[in-house]
Amino acid sequence: MTPRLSIVIVNFNGGSHLENCLRSLAEHPPSVPAETIVVDNASTDGSAALVAGFRFATLLRLPSNVGFSAGNNAGIRATTGELILLLNNDTLVPPGAIDRLVERLDADPSAAVLGPRLVDAGGAAELSFGPMISPLGELRQKLVIGLHARGFGPVSAWVARATRTDRYVDWVSGACLLARRSVAEAVGLLDERFFLYTEDVDFCASVRAKGWKVLFTPAAEIVHLRGRSRATAARQSNAAYRRSHLAFYEKHHPGMAPVLKAYLRWKGELP
Repeated sequence: MTPRLSIVIVNFNGGSHLENCLRSLAEHPPSVPAETIVVDNASTDGSAALVAGFRFATLLRLPSNVGFSAGNNAGIRATTGELILLLNNDTLVPPGAIDRLVERLDADPSAAVLGPRLVDAGGAAELSFGPMISPLGELRQKLVIGLHARGFGPVSAWVARATRTDRYVDWVSGACLLARRSVAEAVGLLDERFFLYTEDVDFCASVRAKGWKVLFTPAAEIVHLRGRSRATAARQSNAAYRRSHLAFYEKHHPGMAPVLKAYLRWKGELP
């Protein structure tokens, strides 16, 4: 059966995260015809071998760690579904969640990208959408996320309320992002200048620039354990984040890029 949905999972030293993600997909598969591809960025922990235990998934091994954007692009190019679901290896898929995402996107012909409500293992919502990255927008987003992480009641209550309502937003998290292939291809897929982080914000900006909308919906919840590579390689991940951060400002806010570079140099975080 020709797949309508292509699920792309990028893995780099994913360990138990990847196995748990694939197990959740095996236990709660979408009813829509789907294909799943795991793109392995030259993992050294043996995690790529786990894919063989899941017959529904295909493994695409890359010869080196090309990053999150390029890894996703490789997976997209190797698949054919008219819908693409980018899914982090540190996510868990509850029953019916993917079908509800597809149904919600089908119901809104003005939207080309859709993101679900992301929750942690305890069910607390993540602020997984926001305004376009800018100096002021970043300050606000980091303040809200920081206070929410510390359990500051009023902010956490606001996050819980805000993530219970459908809304058009500037971006949704790439941890779980559903997109129309035709639009993704029209904008050139993900910008591979972004090795790790900000690629989702940039991709959504490109989609909006084509006149399409980006939709956040609580119609489906996905568990996000926030593993990625940061827990096992914090220094490398932080450097990758800063490189992507700088690349984002050079692309979208070139006048502010020298200011950001000077700030990072002062902090000792210039990659």
